[in-house]
Amino acid sequence: MSVIDKCASYTRAREAKAAGLYPYFLNFDGRDAGTARMTDGREVVMCGSNDYLGLSTDPRVVEAAARAAERYGAGCTGSRFLNGNLELHDQLERELAEFFGKPAALVLTTGYQANLGAIAGLCGPGDIVFLDKEAHASLIDAARLSRAKIQWFAHNDTDDLRAKLSRVAGTANCMVVVDGVYSMEGDLCPLPELVRISDEFGATLLVDDAHGGGVLDKGRGTSSHFGLTASVPLITLTFSKAFGSIGGAILGDEEVIDYLRHNARSLMFSASASPSNTAAALESLRILQAEPWRCSKVADNADFMRRELTALGYEVGASQTPIVPVEIGDDINTLLAWNLLIEQGVYVNAVLPPAASPRLRTSYTAAQTEEQLDRAVAGFRAVRDLVLRVPAHV
Repeated sequence: MSVIDKCASYTRAREAKAAGLYPYFLNFDGRDAGTARMTDGREVVMCGSNDYLGLSTDPRVVEAAARAAERYGAGCTGSRFLNGNLELHDQLERELAEFFGKPAALVLTTGYQANLGAIAGLCGPGDIVFLDKEAHASLIDAARLSRAKIQWFAHNDTDDLRAKLSRVAGTANCMVVVDGVYSMEGDLCPLPELVRISDEFGATLLVDDAHGGGVLDKGRGTSSHFGLTASVPLITLTFSKAFGSIGGAILGDEEVIDYLRHNARSLMFSASASPSNTAAALESLRILQAEPWRCSKVADNADFMRRELTALGYEVGASQTPIVPVEIGDDINTLLAWNLLIEQGVYVNAVLPPAASPRLRTSYTAAQTEEQLDRAVAGFRAVRDLVLRVPAHV
């Protein structure tokens, strides 16, 4: 079988489409603060977005992006390394470093590339990367690209990490790689113990804070939430969540960032972030600093939904963040629940293996109103008895 021939044997997507239960690549006609319009005219409460602070449609962010496009053009047409660098990139780096409390920052075109640059730029053959089993795909790909040895440890299990690090202590350079907030569970990494273990064995700790940066501790992220920013050598960010744009950054000491400027292939061999995206992220950062209430509001909205979903009989796991997973059962029941919720005017994410065990991934924003959240609760109430098969009690 050729590498092309194997595609014909992949039928899952076609089967789901034929059944009217295909949940991916849907077209949206527009979005506002808490809802989205689908191309068939339906308006849905958007409970499947990573726009945690509600800034992607904020008029100030949109205007900043438009002004940058008018001044600099639609794209930079080259890498920052050679001919695609703007003062906008440098300004965003300075303000990110100051806000997150690290000496320096490096802005890349996506959060995915930030992880590739940090891990594959610093690790290589002979090194060992210790990965949490629930680590984001970009972290896994980065470790593979580095050609370092990969060692897995059980999710948030610091005893397992300690045992595995102890077996190789002193024999190799080690990096411990975790998410600050896990994107499918919404739970936090056990950062204090991770810092202690990494220090004990001389390992470099990297925290991917894609879902914590801009959200936790008035936006300063997971490391600041635990009071450990100075103790975490490397932090990566993405701008496609709380910062309402697209792009990514690596935060660390000045000599590390300078090294990566000249060795991170995902920076050197990729066109730089567009002027519009960079300006949008910069404006979002400034709004966050001026309006920290957005972080409290998104936390309150998620807490409300956790309470209401639990009262309805749904299992929401150990989430402590705007990400609230809803366990439904098997693949088919998850797709059925997703489709029924769409019919009720509520949009969520249907997650299936291999991304994670079957579930509905819901997430909330600071821009959602009480009325919109009440509509979401009503939708989950309306479908509960069909998808959970429990007697009505609310």
